[in-house]
Amino acid sequence: MKKNIHHKNQLVQAAASSLLLMSLVTNVHAGAIADLTGYDANETSLLKNNGITVGGWANTGITYNAAGSDNGFNGPVTFGDRHSEVQLNQLNLFIQRAVATEGTGWDFGGRFDVMFGTDSFYTQSYGAQAGHWDLNLLGNRNNRFYDLALPQAYAEIYAPIGNGLNIKVGHFYTPIGYETVPAPDNFFYTHAYTMQFGEPFTHTGVLLNYTVDANWAVTGGALTGSTTGGWDGGFDKQLGNWGGLLGTTWTSNDKGTSLNLTGTFSETSETNSSSWAMYSAVFKHNITEKTHLMVQHDHGFANGAAAGGKDATWYGVNTHLTYDIKDNLVAGLRGEWFRDQDGFRVGYPARTYAGTNGGSSYYAVTAGVNYKPVSWLNLRPNVRYDWADGSRPFGNTKQDQFLFSTDFSVTF
Repeated sequence: MKKNIHHKNQLVQAAASSLLLMSLVTNVHAGAIADLTGYDANETSLLKNNGITVGGWANTGITYNAAGSDNGFNGPVTFGDRHSEVQLNQLNLFIQRAVATEGTGWDFGGRFDVMFGTDSFYTQSYGAQAGHWDLNLLGNRNNRFYDLALPQAYAEIYAPIGNGLNIKVGHFYTPIGYETVPAPDNFFYTHAYTMQFGEPFTHTGVLLNYTVDANWAVTGGALTGSTTGGWDGGFDKQLGNWGGLLGTTWTSNDKGTSLNLTGTFSETSETNSSSWAMYSAVFKHNITEKTHLMVQHDHGFANGAAAGGKDATWYGVNTHLTYDIKDNLVAGLRGEWFRDQDGFRVGYPARTYAGTNGGSSYYAVTAGVNYKPVSWLNLRPNVRYDWADGSRPFGNTKQDQFLFSTDFSVTF
């Protein structure tokens, strides 16, 4: 009984803390955009004259799981991974000096992000078995699901070479795939399996971007390793195990169609020469002025990484279709098939990886809207149906589940 009461108190405290923080952030934002005070820190001479921008966002949401769950988790669904619990997913602050994108002179800048919330677990950097370089920034005490992460910390250089070369050095979000970690950059609150389990979130190393002409751009880099090839590595581990990243993007003359192909590769670790690699192809097309299509295909492999030393592969397809109902109201639909037949990538609950499926394909359909009553506030209710054909990862014993989620993001 005491354990149940303590758990309920934790839920109430988490919900109250989330709502309080959101209220504070909303008021801060109102001041930042001069809605109330007319004061904007980015317009001060110190920041403006030096090209520096400060800002951030806060994202909080709640998910109802019709399948229920004994442990409170939504199976393999990440980020919004708790059943019937308000989550402060992201309170992200950043400082940035963006560099020039063209010109004949050198330019120097960079960006630093710090994130607090339940999503911090997914954005911390994995080194080796010793853990994350940004783990336990709040100390070793039990903070339940809340922690800090430093998802980006990089210097940036614009070099006037040819059409202009952009260079990032440090820790940064991956250019691979379509969905990404920052909440304001995604249409849905929940994420596709492709993003959750098939791709890296971040890299550490050096990344070069070069625009060849009006239609073509290329990217490439050298990345520090981790126990997952070149994924989510940090500054302090696997420094003897470097991998690489290569990619190219084609964009049509009218900018309405594009195709990106990017992949990463590495050895498993400093002491294991097994190969680990994946690629992602992202096709985007404006069907009409208001209708937008995205189709993504990912494929990855890890030699000798599955149970019994077998090779592991994973691949899948997901698609987004959105329609602009009004300038501030957009409807969207996402469908996905993700195959993890070797039982290597998908775990549940995803936060704890307590169970693996032994091999399964996962299917998901998500529908929702984005509504922006004002420019700095985005509401994203969505419904989602998941099922698996070879495992029972939902509600601990079920092959499918229905989720209803709603969240909102405040940018400032």
